[in-house]
Amino acid sequence: MRSPEAVKKTTDDLDELLALYEFPAEHWIHLHTTNPIEPAFAAVRLRTKATRGAGSAAAALAMVFKLVESAQARWRAVNGPHLVALVRAGARFERGQLVERPEVLAA
Repeated sequence: MRSPEAVKKTTDDLDELLALYEFPAEHWIHLHTTNPIEPAFAAVRLRTKATRGAGSAAAALAMVFKLVESAQARWRAVNGPHLVALVRAGARFERGQLVERPEVLAA
């Protein structure tokens, strides 16, 4: 074994590593990213670096708002939007599939 520390870390955090599979399979592609907020602010960072000294703080805030608003049109919609409500309501998923709870089935 080359790195027992890595193996220990992996086995200790196995639940966190596999938490992805507790969500609908349609959402996995959105959850695989390491930094979901970065693309949203890439255009803002690019534009604010190009326009140093944009004036007042209010003008800078207005510029950032308009940049994010225009970038929003290019954002990718979530796969399986109908499943978002189930996730928020606490529905349980295993390996990406919805699991019916026994207490719900008995009622």
